[in-house]
Amino acid sequence: MNDEELRQSMAALDNYRNQLESMGQQVQILQMSLQEAERAKETLEAFHQAEENDEILVPVGASTFVKARVGDADHAIVGVGNKISAERTTEDAVSILDKNIGELKEAFKEAQEASADLENRARQLSSAVQQAHQERQ
Repeated sequence: MNDEELRQSMAALDNYRNQLESMGQQVQILQMSLQEAERAKETLEAFHQAEENDEILVPVGASTFVKARVGDADHAIVGVGNKISAERTTEDAVSILDKNIGELKEAFKEAQEASADLENRARQLSSAVQQAHQERQ
């Protein structure tokens, strides 16, 4: 490996490190979104089983709940895309969440695979750079 190739390889390694950091953040965001969607689904399913006027605990985040009375357990307001929410039957809302969960799981899997591939390429390049450095000394 000549000097120019070594410089390019080291620049590529820096680029890989930056991409890995970015991918790590994307994986974390996807994981949090997936967990949030799964919690919402569980809450909706439990809510749907409640009877009118039953007192329930509604999670609001950070292990915090509020007490609420059930008025209509057959309908929910659910996000349908692009910051738009609509009233749907609870079953339809669960179906929408199931679809979102499936998409999030697929995106999470793809991001993990891309991150692992990038990490593998960075490891191989790092090994080649280290070997070139050792040969020069």
